[in-house]
Amino acid sequence: MASYSHPEVLTETDWVASNLNNKNIKILEVDYDPENAYRQGHVPGAHLVWWKRDINDPVRRDIISKQQFEALMSKVGATSDTELVLYGDFNNWFAAFAFWVFQYYGHKKIKIMNGGRKKWELEKREYAKDEPSVTPSKYVANPADEGVRAFMPDVRRALERAQEIVLVDVRSPKEFTGEITAPPEYPMEHAQRGGHIPGAKNIPWAQAVKDADGTFKSAEELKALYEGKGVTPDKEVVCYCRIGERSSHSWFVLKYLLGYPSVRNYDGSWTEWGNMIGNPIEK
Repeated sequence: MASYSHPEVLTETDWVASNLNNKNIKILEVDYDPENAYRQGHVPGAHLVWWKRDINDPVRRDIISKQQFEALMSKVGATSDTELVLYGDFNNWFAAFAFWVFQYYGHKKIKIMNGGRKKWELEKREYAKDEPSVTPSKYVANPADEGVRAFMPDVRRALERAQEIVLVDVRSPKEFTGEITAPPEYPMEHAQRGGHIPGAKNIPWAQAVKDADGTFKSAEELKALYEGKGVTPDKEVVCYCRIGERSSHSWFVLKYLLGYPSVRNYDGSWTEWGNMIGNPIEK
C-alpha cells in the first residue's frame, strides 16, 4: 500500500484479525443487504451499519443529517477519537459510501478494510453471528465539510468549465449510453431519461478493484485507468453514478489512493440530473 498517496486510510485483513480485541477500534460492517451478509456471519465484534436505514434519511432523498450521524455514532459507542474500520459487501461499495458520509461530518480516524467481506471469506477467517454489546456514547460531530460534496448547481457550472472540471460517470456502460436506467438487480431507482451528463467520462467503479479478491488495484494501475480517460490531478473532479454510492467508491480512489487535490461526490447523481426538467443529457 506504500505507493498510494494516503495508505493510512486502508488496512488489510490480517491487521484487522490481530486487532479484534483492541478497545480503541470500532469495526463497522456496512451492507446493502444485511440479511444475506451481516446476519449470516460477520467479523467478530463488528457493528452493523445498514446502508438504507442508517446512512440515508428515511424520508428525504438525502444522506443523514448531522444529528442523525451523531445518533448513529453514539449508538455504536464511538467518540471523535475512536478509530473506525469499515468493510462490507459488494467489494466495499457501501463501505466507501459510509466513509464519504463520515468524512463529510468530520470523522478523521477511519479506514477501509481492503477487500471487504469478499477477501475475509476467501481467507476463511473467523465469523461471528452475535451482535456485540454496546455502551452508548455521546458523539459530537464537526460541521459538514461541503468540500467533498457536489450539488446540482456545481455540476451545471462544471458544464461551463469543461477545461477545468471533469465529470466521472462510474456507472456501467449500458447505463452511460442510456440503454438502461438502472442495473437489473436494482430496478426500483430509475430516472425518467437514460444517458449521461454532457462531457462525462465513463469509468465504471468496479474497474478500480481486482476481480479475484475485491482489493484495490495498484496505484500505477489506477493512475493509468483514470489518466487514460483524461481524468488528471490538475483538474477538479466530480464523480457521480445513479444515487451516489458507487461514485463514493471512485471518489475514495481518486482522493485518497491517488491523492487528487480536488474531488467531490455528486450524490444527487443521475436520479436527480436525469429527472430534472431542462437539464441537458447525452446518449
